Formats: sequence, C-alpha cells, structure tokens
Amino acid sequence: MDFSSKLLENAVYEISQLPGIGKRTALRLVLHLLKQPKEQTKRLSNSLDVLRNTVKFCASCHNISDTELCEICANPKREDSLVCVVEDIRDVMAIENTGQFRGLYHVLGGKISPIEGVGPQDLTIASLVSKAKEGIIKEIIFALSSTMEGDTTNFYIYKQLDSFDIKTSTIARGIAVGDELEYADEVTLGRSILNRIPFETSLKAN
Repeated sequence: MDFSSKLLENAVYEISQLPGIGKRTALRLVLHLLKQPKEQTKRLSNSLDVLRNTVKFCASCHNISDTELCEICANPKREDSLVCVVEDIRDVMAIENTGQFRGLYHVLGGKISPIEGVGPQDLTIASLVSKAKEGIIKEIIFALSSTMEGDTTNFYIYKQLDSFDIKTSTIARGIAVGDELEYADEVTLGRSILNRIPFETSLKAN
C-alpha cells in the first residue's frame, strides 16, 4: 500500500495494530477522522490518553475500574461468598447484562496457553487462592470459554482450591464447546449461570 504522506502512513500503521483491523480498514478510519472537525479527533485522543494514564484495576477482583474498588465489589448488596471466575472485563459485562448473577467476580486476565507463552503465573490465580484462604468464599463458578485453554485453566484452578472447603461449579453447556463467552446471547448465558453444574460432574462428562 503506497501512501502520499508519511504522517498518514504512520497513523494507518498504528491503528492497524489493533485486533481485527487490517490496513485497509485502518486507512478508512484515518480518512474518516481527517474529515471530522479537529475537536472530535482531539476528544478521541484525550479520552484514550486519560484512559491509559488513569485507569485502575480493582484491588479485589482485577476488573477495570475508575476507583480502588470497582462498583461491583463495593456494592454491599452483592453476595461476597459467591465468586464467578472469568477471563476478562468483556465476560463480566456479558454476565452482568443477563441480570441473573448477584455475586462477585474474579478476572484472571487471560487463560493458560503454553502455545502463547501464558502460564499460571501470568494470571491472577494466586490472588484467587489468597481470597479462598480468607474463608469467605463458599462457591466459585468457572465461567471461562469452553475451549481447550479455558478447560485447562479451570482444571488448574480447581486443583489449587482442592484443599479448601469451597464448592466449585461451572456454567451449564448451553454455551457450545469452543464458543467465547462474550458472544453468547443474554438468555443462554443467564440460564447457563443459573443452571450451573458441579465442576466434578463436568470432568466426568469430558
């Protein structure tokens, strides 16, 4: 792709680094921004700058937050004895949209994937185990995507929690094997949370 401007080329290159965006799409976005008032581009730039420099991660669940504790963890009406383990904030948003879950979350920040060089130490598993030691948690729901990496991560965490008196369950397989949680429709996901099954049962099924 030949560019008449180095500035244009640089902008297209940076935007094309975003997931799911190729150079042609990036070029279309950059040209669109050039047609907009400068104030709009400046607002976009400022919002990204503020986000990157001031955003926090919840000290308890590791969700993205504006404050030390996210709104979910700080809500006294949530059940702190029930924790749903998810991969990232997109899964939190998906489950919250169902309106069916009133517990807390624990955001791992990914899944165990040796191929991609992601091990248990790269996730927030140690933090989850520390919570378990406090004795407040009564049930942990595994709500990772039903992929090989998701199942591997579930099993690893399950073994880490083996010595604690904590019930472990997993979302019902209304979510098809191989599906990413964030793409499930709200009704299916809500039912999968409500109809969760003991984790040991899911092991036998596999």
